[in-house]
Amino acid sequence: MFIHMFAFRWKPEATQAQKDRAAAEIRAFQGQIAGLAETAVGVNQSARGGGYELGGVMKFTDQAAFEAYNAAPQHQALLGWLVPLIEAVEIDFTI
Repeated sequence: MFIHMFAFRWKPEATQAQKDRAAAEIRAFQGQIAGLAETAVGVNQSARGGGYELGGVMKFTDQAAFEAYNAAPQHQALLGWLVPLIEAVEIDFTI
């Protein structure tokens, strides 16, 4: 199992509609991306979150499935509009 964790700190110009769209599009990958076993996305509720507002965990069957997800058109389309609106941190590991 390969775990992909992420957190987003939104830039000031990000609208609530864009924030909602990001979460919805990430959730929609479930069932569209081969090897994506589980997806959880939510608004950070920690007072110690360092300004990161949205976080998520994606479980893939293996690292190859994760690499395929990175190149998938759906993921690239998301990144195309999302990257200018966020500061992101990612942590990936195998369990």
